[in-house]
Amino acid sequence: MSSRSRTLIALVAGAAFGFGGALTSGVLAERPSERPAAAPRATLPWEEASLFAEVYERIKRDYVEDVDDHVLMERAVRGMVTALDPHSAYLDSQEFEEIRLSTTGSYPGVGIEVVPDEGAVKVLHPIEGSPAQRAGLKPGDAIVSIDGVEIGGDLAAATEHMRGAPGSTVRLIIRRKGSAALLEFTLRRAQVEVSSVAEQTLEPGYGYIRITSFTETTVQDVSHAILRLKRDNRQGLKGLVLDLRDNPGGVLEAGVGVADVFLDQGVIVSADGRTPEARFRMDASHRGDLLNGAPLVVLVNGGTASASEIVAGALKDHGRALLIGRKTYGKGSVQTVMPLSHGGALKLTTSRYFTPSGASIQGKGIVPDIVEAGPKDPDEVDSASGRPLAVRDPDVHTGLATLKTRGTLAARAAAGPPAHDLVP
Repeated sequence: MSSRSRTLIALVAGAAFGFGGALTSGVLAERPSERPAAAPRATLPWEEASLFAEVYERIKRDYVEDVDDHVLMERAVRGMVTALDPHSAYLDSQEFEEIRLSTTGSYPGVGIEVVPDEGAVKVLHPIEGSPAQRAGLKPGDAIVSIDGVEIGGDLAAATEHMRGAPGSTVRLIIRRKGSAALLEFTLRRAQVEVSSVAEQTLEPGYGYIRITSFTETTVQDVSHAILRLKRDNRQGLKGLVLDLRDNPGGVLEAGVGVADVFLDQGVIVSADGRTPEARFRMDASHRGDLLNGAPLVVLVNGGTASASEIVAGALKDHGRALLIGRKTYGKGSVQTVMPLSHGGALKLTTSRYFTPSGASIQGKGIVPDIVEAGPKDPDEVDSASGRPLAVRDPDVHTGLATLKTRGTLAARAAAGPPAHDLVP
């Protein structure tokens, strides 16, 4: 997705967070289906149906190994859907459940972000308040085995073995740097609450909010984050850095809602497709800008995609924010998840969307107002140094400096033209 090979991060909580991106090698602005899946057409084109039947028969009769009918038909369906575009996919019942859970912000598990690294699955981050954090797992811990099953570098296997019902237990053997002996942890799975939003004060009057994905709770989480920043900065917020780097998207309505948090009025996104449901326009709700017009900058990069691009495009087109970083991914389509009768679902591209200016970003991305050099990703920033974020992260540093400049210019404009001495 970005210029380097993106790290696959899974939240081991019964589902892979951002599973849609991992599943289809892309990212999505997702809409739940507002109607049941349409019934199949009464007839199929005879020649195409005959071709399919002939190929099916030859495989069943002549293929070197016997193939189960169910498996063969499911693979045929997957091939038909994935051949349409990189973002459409057939989901079996388990995949459908995982993609549903990935958008809720709450699901059962042990609460670990894990990443494949140097032939092992390592802990990237134990989620705040999770069983993993309470048990004492630390970033960098390598998972050797789960319930006696050796994991190696298999991220999918690690995720699979750590899934389970709340209240059940799972035993992890861990290799920790600096410890000669392997460590054993027995964790009791629980319902883990995962926030996609984090905030901090960069310096008095200037805030920072990072959104890692767009779930059903993101709009509420962003609103609460702004309120906490206002509480912590009694003299008021003079500006905000909104970090959307490496945010692969998620729920369309959540992206629209976040843009609405910073806009007073106007169109946020419009879309066009073949069906009435695929053609829509979403506007700001006129509830007001929670920042009260304070300067805003948005950090983006090649991993900023889908719903994240909707937010960035809306704020840029309305002149509400300056974009800083690198060109975004360029995914200008909307996928609708349609439940099927047997328990699975169809994730199908149904619309192309447009920014408020009417531009399509499909395959193009959005070029920032201030282009930074180098593929800087948030995960590459040294968080262990103890230095402030605005010092160790060049993009955040540029964002903060830009906010100060914009605030100064706005104050000068409000004060009117400078006075001049009269020459007698």
